[in-house]
Amino acid sequence: MDVRVGDTVVLKKPHPCGGNRFLILRTGVDFKLRCTQCGHEIMVPRVKIEKSIRAVEHAGS
Repeated sequence: MDVRVGDTVVLKKPHPCGGNRFLILRTGVDFKLRCTQCGHEIMVPRVKIEKSIRAVEHAGS
């Protein structure tokens, strides 16, 4: 999966605040994500995120 720092991902399940768009802050074994609606930051294992990504919006486009 081609996901880089700065990209925005749309996930299948929403965050408790209601938003489902997250900004990628760090990649590796874990992803660090920031909710674009409330600003909360979370760390999630790569395997779990790759299964729940619906769409990727690349930073350059």
